[in-house]
Amino acid sequence: MFDGDKGVGKCGNADGYYCGDGYVDRMYFEFAPTKLAGKHVLDATFRAHETWSFNCEPHWLDLVRTDNISEGTRWPGPKQLDLMGDQNVAAGRGKLCSPDQPDKWIEFNDSAKESDENLTGTVRSFANGKISRLTLMLRAKDESDTRAWKRFDDSAELQVKFAYKPGVPTDVSIFPGDSATTYCEKSSTDPLIVTRKDPMMQARIQTLVQPHKGEPAAALQAEYVVERGDDAAWHQVWTDHMPDTGWHGDGTPEKTRISERAEGGLYRYRARTQSHWSYDGKSGDLWSPYSSWCYFKVDSSAPKAPRITAGSPYTECGTVCEGKGGPGVPGAFTFQPNTADVKGGHTDVTAYEWKLLSTPARQVTGGIKADVKDVTPPLSGTQVLSVRAKDVYKRWGAYAEFTFKVTPAAGAVGRWHFDDAAPGSQATVAKDTATEGTRHDATLYTTHAGWSTLGRRGEPDYSLYLNDSSTDATRDGYAATSAPAVNTKDSFTASAWVYLTDASQNHVVLSAPGTNASAFTLYYSPSYKKWVFNRTAADVKDNPVYFRSVADAGPPPLNVWTHLAAVFDTKGDADKTNDTIQLFVNGRPQGKPVVLNDLSTSYQPWTSSAGLQFGRSRVGGDWGENFRGRIDEVSVWQYALSPEQIAQEAQLMQDDAVANELVADWDASSSTGTQVKEISPYPAPALALSSTGAVLDEDNNTLVLDGTSGYASAAGPVTDETGSFTVSAHVRLDADKLASKPVGYQAQVAGQAIGDESSWALWVVKSAAGTYQWKFTRTAVGPDGKVTQSAEVAAGDPAEVNTGVDVTGVFDAQETWQQTDPADSSKAEDHMGRLHLYVGGLEQHGEDKGEDKSGFSAIQQGTGALSAGRGAAGGSTGYYLPGSLESLRVWTGAMSADQIRSQVLDTPAA
Repeated sequence: MFDGDKGVGKCGNADGYYCGDGYVDRMYFEFAPTKLAGKHVLDATFRAHETWSFNCEPHWLDLVRTDNISEGTRWPGPKQLDLMGDQNVAAGRGKLCSPDQPDKWIEFNDSAKESDENLTGTVRSFANGKISRLTLMLRAKDESDTRAWKRFDDSAELQVKFAYKPGVPTDVSIFPGDSATTYCEKSSTDPLIVTRKDPMMQARIQTLVQPHKGEPAAALQAEYVVERGDDAAWHQVWTDHMPDTGWHGDGTPEKTRISERAEGGLYRYRARTQSHWSYDGKSGDLWSPYSSWCYFKVDSSAPKAPRITAGSPYTECGTVCEGKGGPGVPGAFTFQPNTADVKGGHTDVTAYEWKLLSTPARQVTGGIKADVKDVTPPLSGTQVLSVRAKDVYKRWGAYAEFTFKVTPAAGAVGRWHFDDAAPGSQATVAKDTATEGTRHDATLYTTHAGWSTLGRRGEPDYSLYLNDSSTDATRDGYAATSAPAVNTKDSFTASAWVYLTDASQNHVVLSAPGTNASAFTLYYSPSYKKWVFNRTAADVKDNPVYFRSVADAGPPPLNVWTHLAAVFDTKGDADKTNDTIQLFVNGRPQGKPVVLNDLSTSYQPWTSSAGLQFGRSRVGGDWGENFRGRIDEVSVWQYALSPEQIAQEAQLMQDDAVANELVADWDASSSTGTQVKEISPYPAPALALSSTGAVLDEDNNTLVLDGTSGYASAAGPVTDETGSFTVSAHVRLDADKLASKPVGYQAQVAGQAIGDESSWALWVVKSAAGTYQWKFTRTAVGPDGKVTQSAEVAAGDPAEVNTGVDVTGVFDAQETWQQTDPADSSKAEDHMGRLHLYVGGLEQHGEDKGEDKSGFSAIQQGTGALSAGRGAAGGSTGYYLPGSLESLRVWTGAMSADQIRSQVLDTPAA
């Protein structure tokens, strides 16, 4: 935070020359790790441009790593941690010296002759995420000698020679025969059947982080491993690498054919990426963790890939791939045996199994021919229909594929972002930005409706503010379109992001009124203490009949962002007996679709006559039930979205990334006294320090915790944990205090309680080797307080101690994972919800044990205390953290690796 040049050393009087009154200066340069993420540092050089020296004689200059700096840093500056290097130099006096001493770059690079110079190793740890920010100090070695005074400008550089860290390869799969599509079966009891004894293996090699534009190409290979056996014992039978010679770049699909395997043998296959480097006469290799296993069985007599013929409306992709149908539009197909499996007009084939890319497998009986009319793609874009046949010996055969394209779904007929104006602007119109049909702008009514800076898409987004004043009891604010925005007699979907601030009354998010009642209402019910989507049987004033789809869990937390969607589905016909409604919360269906006619034969679908209402409804001819809080990103469609489409909508994509919003930011560096300030615009409370063991260190701008009794806490939660969220802590572990803890000791960095467990938590755990491991966990408990589901993801490398580290946990509520039935491992079911852990800017995949415990599908919402430095697990509270905490932040939304590097590890201001 300076321009031009500044000095280091003592500015005083010497040899008849005057510099100043004897003050001492030091210079600090701080770097963010963004550009180094995913790189293995081979060599590092720090360069600073010296513009002036006090005299022509060289004097020693030290480059020292220190703790981080901030606006609160004061003399003598942050703690000095390690010497990076030193130089005995003089430059910048020009012709005042003989020979001439022009200004020049002074370089610090590790010398093999000096074991105490640690720049390269430190920068390597920095790139690995073990150090959150790298702060380097330039100082005179002798700060009492005015002759050592020097000046440097603001253009310091950190130059790095690097190799790319390899990432786990993607598309690790097998060509089961001569098909063009690959497969990977995860179950050893239901392996992929390959009909060639020498199937082709595939792995797409990856760097750990996508290379930046202009950087050199990576030098990568794929390494393949195949083992034979069963779950009792496996042994390696084949290995290979590709390319045979040389190296390929990031994202190359590497293929190789395995040597012939034994008929009937059960095998498993995995791969990893190798990254090669050479520098300064040396060379080496880095390896990624292995991929998960793909299981296969060689059976050349099993049914060959069947034939697939399309009916209507989908057609097979060729040179041109034309979209047909649409999401939710079923297609007709005919399955027949491979001609090699038909002899004399007869076949041993008895059934077929088929699936799409994102749907579970289904079966149909039939030998010579089987007609299937309900192949229904849930999403638009390219789809692959995979089909395999089963014979009389109950053997499944090789897959056949049919690739087709699904026409994009019709767009929303109404979409309101509520980012039209800033608070206090007096603007009263929210534009409908959809492109389908007629536009329906919404008008804001009364002084209790306006614009809020708390927008779901993050800064500088806005939202619709309704009736949220704590000093004015009038609740008459709302917004509305002048005419209906959707026909409520036909299928429709409505969705919104909502931020509820009061749970004492009915609060309506959206409604479509008639003369006396509302055709539908999406609202919070204090009776159910849950979100509800309802329809009324008719537009009547007295004794209306309601049909409700109610959220599975409640009560929902206040002052958090939640995604709601409501689906009315007529099944595209005039038969009212199959009409259904269903509520979705954070992309998940709530209960089963409610069949309206089953509840009452008085049900009739009817069309609302008034405009779409944002924040109120009509009951008994009167308006009311006004919303309190904020509403954002409202959309309506004139058809029933599929669950997969709603899950996509709940992600809230923006510029090809998931939008996120910072909803809590506790900053110890700006705090004093007995509380850690919360500095976001949201109403999250400050963290109160425990009576013992916790203190705010104003000199080092951190919250210091003793590991015995110290912690800080506030009432939580601050985010809807049934949806996606991100939590990040800037933490320093105290090596001396951790060393006294027993093996297996776990300390909670931060977490949200749920009874005597932590609903989510960041941990550090002490291993038997005396090292420490970061973890991110989620835990669900039942009404009895017992754990019903848990998930975790751990760091692969040991945690760094005595230095600041950014540890980030991400829960992606929309990410799917597959769970195998323990009683029948051939049966697998897709679930939503997965954890991710980042140390610095690098995602962690845990130790290479072939286990993935990151799936978490429970509908779980923490309550009670949100704590830093203390946690709950196994029915008890404690787990105190020995170390210090600079910041703790929580976002709504699942951050990507790029977002973490740009928003969590943002470039320092100094």
